[in-house]
Amino acid sequence: MNPLFKKAKQNRAFEDIVSQIQEAILEGRLKTGERLSGERQLRETFEVSRGTLREALRTLEQKKLVQIRTGMRGGAIVRPVNTLPVSESLDLLLRYQKIDLKELSEFREEVEGAVAERAARRAKKEDIRELTSLLESIKHLLQEDRESWREVIRKDNQFHFCLARIAGNRVFESVLSIVYENIFRYFDRFLPKEKGITERIYEDLCGIVEAIKKKDSQKTKILIQDHVKRFDRVMEANRKKVFS
Repeated sequence: MNPLFKKAKQNRAFEDIVSQIQEAILEGRLKTGERLSGERQLRETFEVSRGTLREALRTLEQKKLVQIRTGMRGGAIVRPVNTLPVSESLDLLLRYQKIDLKELSEFREEVEGAVAERAARRAKKEDIRELTSLLESIKHLLQEDRESWREVIRKDNQFHFCLARIAGNRVFESVLSIVYENIFRYFDRFLPKEKGITERIYEDLCGIVEAIKKKDSQKTKILIQDHVKRFDRVMEANRKKVFS
């Protein structure tokens, strides 16, 4: 039996095969140019039908993770990850932790600073209303007795999405959407679940909205970068505690 893989979960065999092979590629256990085992061996390993296996391989080909070749030297060949479309490549790299917290923090500081600066210049009244509404939602969550940590973080993510949309550049919007779809894993693992943290998020976002209202693009940029750096420093400190 191929030690790379295990029997597929029978209630969702197709998705599990895709996930196992994708993970092996992203983690480097399957190298660029390497040929997957033959169809018969893969079917025996995953314990699935030919149709299920072929559907999974077609999906991996659509994701540009493998290339299906026919003939004597045919089969599923692993493609280099850097040939993937930018958004999908970034999604996979984040999902399988090939980008570390420090790299992600540096990226966010630079890109979100530029996004916030553009958003401050372009924001219309309805945009400011939307941002203010998010602030009100966070304030309401903080006033509730129940644990609201995750909800506040999700609202903070929405705030960042909103700034990217207001900035008026679909590349910013697309890339940051991928980042924030994946970044909650870091927040959940390394950001302390304390009320002081969520209260500071609210204070930061209030300051950012006030700067946007005044069309002060430079101050908005500085505030968003400070916001990103502050919480990344907290997460990095906690990451070191976890692994010390």
